[in-house]
Amino acid sequence: MVTDEKVEKRKKEENNKAYIIAEIGINHNGRKDLAIEMIQAAAKCGADAVKFQNYETEDFITDKEILYTYKSQGRDKTESQYKMFKRCELNFEWLKELKIECERVGVDFISTPTGKRGIRQLVELGANYIKNGSDYLGNLEIIKYMAETGIPTILSTGMAKEEEVSEAVKTFYESGGKKLVLLACTSSYPAPKESLNLLRIKTLGEKYRCTSGFSDHSIGSDAAVAAVCIGAKVIEKHFTTNREYEGPDHWFSATQEELTELICRVREVEIMMGNEKLEPSEAEIESRQKYRLSCVASHEIGIGKLLTREDIVFQRPGTGIPPNDVDKIIGKRLKGVKHRNEVIKESDIK
Repeated sequence: MVTDEKVEKRKKEENNKAYIIAEIGINHNGRKDLAIEMIQAAAKCGADAVKFQNYETEDFITDKEILYTYKSQGRDKTESQYKMFKRCELNFEWLKELKIECERVGVDFISTPTGKRGIRQLVELGANYIKNGSDYLGNLEIIKYMAETGIPTILSTGMAKEEEVSEAVKTFYESGGKKLVLLACTSSYPAPKESLNLLRIKTLGEKYRCTSGFSDHSIGSDAAVAAVCIGAKVIEKHFTTNREYEGPDHWFSATQEELTELICRVREVEIMMGNEKLEPSEAEIESRQKYRLSCVASHEIGIGKLLTREDIVFQRPGTGIPPNDVDKIIGKRLKGVKHRNEVIKESDIK
């Protein structure tokens, strides 16, 4: 029978799980069908959410001469940043369809805007979270506008100094923001393991008294698993369905198989972490009775005899009076005969 208590326990366990975001970003390559395919794949992996970027290129770059060199399909490619971002823009009609698909497959819809119009779009769509990228942490006007929407907001802190994080957090709360998530992040693609500084996750949560997590740009799942052990409640991981697709982020993104493995490992370690209570686990209850010690008669003891310390030894099983309570029964009388090696229980004492 499923009781209310069991239901509440299950809800609490679900709430304690890390929230895992599959960062599709621009890996859809400007194709709506590919974006939908990636939503479906992320859902099959067990992700809680997918994240897109509903930017407008002109919000952050207009100079078409600024070049970007990246790895794609096994070779280096150099092109105009403006042109690269422009071809991956998502129009509002596409965003609507992507949000509907997220609802259909049961994952949350998150996106990163770069201007007020993009934020208004996410409000209209009913986005579950608004995400601010590390490059925009110093854009306090955008953070203020995000906070004013009332939508839970995620701020990535890659490249940031402490005073910059503090200023962004202060702006968010002073602007009426309520729910804030701060992500530790290393803005390097991919991020070397020695650059991750995962202990920042704990610092962010404790210093700013909010949910903290990790935007993982490293290769593999080790860092994400370690982050959860430290206390990360949100994990973001770049995601693709094919590393051979053309584009700047595919080659270091997690594949469907890898994201599935990451999520499975995170869920396993969450089970292992359990809770902080200093008490036996459910698996140990039977072990306590088998392996702990009890007060046991060292020889045959007659009815009514006053117990002395010499009458008692400590042996298995742990079903009787524990050794630390032996002084409580010294000088007491037995109700009946106790044979040698027989466990003494509270019910045996007058």
